[in-house]
Formats: sequence, C-alpha cells, structure tokens
Amino acid sequence: MSLRLFWARVACCLLAAAMVAALAGRAVLGADKTAKIAGAGDVAAKSGGVASGGWDKQAAARYLDGREIYWQGWEHAKKDHGTMCVSCHTQATYGMARPAMRRDLGETGPADAEKVMLASIEKRVGMWKDMAPFYSDATSGAGKEVESRNAESVLNAMILSSYDARLGHMSATTREAFQHAWELQSTSGATQGAWVWQNFHYTPWESPESEYHGAALMAVAVGQAPDGYKNDAKIAGNLAGLTGYLSSHYEAQPLLNKLVALWASKYFPGVMTEAQKQVLVEKLNGLQRADGGWSTTDLGTWKRMDDTPLETRTDGYATGIVVLVLEEAGTKSHSNPQVDASVTRGIAWLVANQDKSTGAWPAWSLNKNRDPESNTGKFMSDAATSYAVMALEARK
Repeated sequence: MSLRLFWARVACCLLAAAMVAALAGRAVLGADKTAKIAGAGDVAAKSGGVASGGWDKQAAARYLDGREIYWQGWEHAKKDHGTMCVSCHTQATYGMARPAMRRDLGETGPADAEKVMLASIEKRVGMWKDMAPFYSDATSGAGKEVESRNAESVLNAMILSSYDARLGHMSATTREAFQHAWELQSTSGATQGAWVWQNFHYTPWESPESEYHGAALMAVAVGQAPDGYKNDAKIAGNLAGLTGYLSSHYEAQPLLNKLVALWASKYFPGVMTEAQKQVLVEKLNGLQRADGGWSTTDLGTWKRMDDTPLETRTDGYATGIVVLVLEEAGTKSHSNPQVDASVTRGIAWLVANQDKSTGAWPAWSLNKNRDPESNTGKFMSDAATSYAVMALEARK
C-alpha cells in the first residue's frame, strides 16, 4: 500500500467524522480564520518562514489549507456518496502545490485538509461507475454530464500523479484514475486525442479554450508520473493521440494555453517545434512588466461576462505559471541569459508580492468584477498562490 493511500484511509477511518462535523462551521468563518482552526496545526510549529527564501511558507500553507477546507465545506462543492467536486481553481491547483511544500515545512505526511481531499478523490475513483457526474444534463444543461465526467477524470489523474511523483511510485488507484481518463479520451471528431471539457464559459478553466488547457495538463500529469508510466506500451496509442492533438491545435491557442503546452513539451518534445518554443519564449519575455511580473490579461484575449473592464495589474497567477514553466520546461538550459534574467526578475516579484498576513498572492477574475474578499472572489488567488508556491519551490 502506498504512503498516500495509507494516509487517505487513515483520514477516512479516524478523521472523517470529525471533519464532516466541523467543516460546515469552518466554512462560515472564512478562509483566513478556518486555516487557524484546522490544518494549520500541521505547519504552525514547523520551520521555513520568511527568513528562508524571502517568502513565508507557513503563511502560504495556511492559506492553501484554509481555502481547501472552505471548499470542502461549501454546499455547492458537495457531491454524492459524501464526496466533493474537484475544482480547477482551488482543489486541482492545491493538489499540485501542497505536496511540494512538504520537505520545507518539515511535515511527515499530508495535512488534514489534504487527507480529506485525497480520501474523496480515491473514493470517487474506486466507485467510478457508481458515482454520479458533478453536473447533470437535467439541471445544468445538455452535455454537462459528459463534460464534467471527462474533466473530472483528467483532474483526478493529475492530482494523484502529483502525489505519487514525490513518493516515487505509482499507486494502483492512480493507475485506475488514468485508465478512467483514457477510456473517455475522444477518438474522433474535433476533440480527437483530447477530452470534451466542462464549459460554463468561465475562463480560463471552464470555457471553450479549456479543452486544450486540460489536455496539456494531462500530458504533464503523465510525464511526471513515476515508474516510467509515460513509456508504458499500453498507453502508447493514447499518448500518440494526445500529443498529436496538442501539436496540431497549438497555433490557434491563447498564450496561456501555449504556456502549458511548453510545460508538456518537457516530457513530450513533439508537442512543439523548437521554432515555436523560441517564438513563445520571446513573446513571454516581451510581456514581462517593468516590475518583473506578468499579467493574466496579457496571456489571451479575454472579455468579462459582466462587461466590466479587466484588471490589468501584474498578478500572481500569470507570474507564477510563467516562472514555473520557464523553469520546468528547461528553457534555461539553452544558455539564454535573457530567459535567466526574466525568471530571476519573476522570482523577485513573487517574493515581494506575497501578502504575508494571509499568505496569498493576488489575482483577479477574468469573468466578473468579483469582490476580492469574497470566497468566490478568491478563486483566482487560490490558483495564483498554488502556482507561485510551485514556482518558488522549483527554483531550488
């Protein structure tokens, strides 16, 4: 049994009852306060504060744990069989970022919030045929069952793979999650090689362009999976379809999606040509602001649903994902001083712009003019904080 699976089962047996009883109360208190009540105990006494690297790891972990606890208690996130929705902005990014902090925080295992998340995901994977999709056609519109089922399968595999990558071994549950995703991969039509993605016209994760974004993240999940999974002959055909889709649809994508494709090219070089990589890197360098960061509004052509003007300030989501991908995709190995300088300036922006009181990095909705202090208004900051953490951790 993998260490991750062990922790998840311990969570189910020993913590589930207590957490379920407490979650509703915690959700009402808000992200900052809930983090102090639950989950934060795992990091409060650990090392790795502001003095290490210039950013506050403890505060970042408290913010992420608190937001995960909020999500677990939010009525809209609750699904059948006592499970919860896997959100692209809060839970999926949390599942990628939180385990990356383990060593610096001196943790011996997942925080309580992680255990509950993993238990829910593993339950849905194990009971896949009995689980209802996150959304139904009857209540959310035609096609939503297929869309949400497809997106969930990819996100489940992505989160579980990020944990296994750090444990150095792929669990049976993670293999099953990947298998569910491969079974839903499109084999014909416009989405051949990808997945029919959840679309509520919420950019950037639940909109038409999210189809490519999700496929590229799936390639990253496969690439980082341990035990040589990407070389498994059983999935060779699936991977050929996936990389073929990413390659053939690349040029039509917004910069944000091209950025994730660059990340995927670290594992599957055929996704992009060297010329495409060079053009993209030069474009990203040109969009770097004078303060050293990037703005999400510059990574695509967006329009808010409420017709309010977009927030154009430098933000943590764009800066975090650009810096992370430039680090992860190996562009620095090309001995490009300009790229090295861009990454260094981006890191400096991230260090300087963490809100030390909350642990979060700022980011704003591309869809509506949301109150940044509201729970829904923090969704972009959830993703920003996760990507900022991953970029800072990858710097080592």
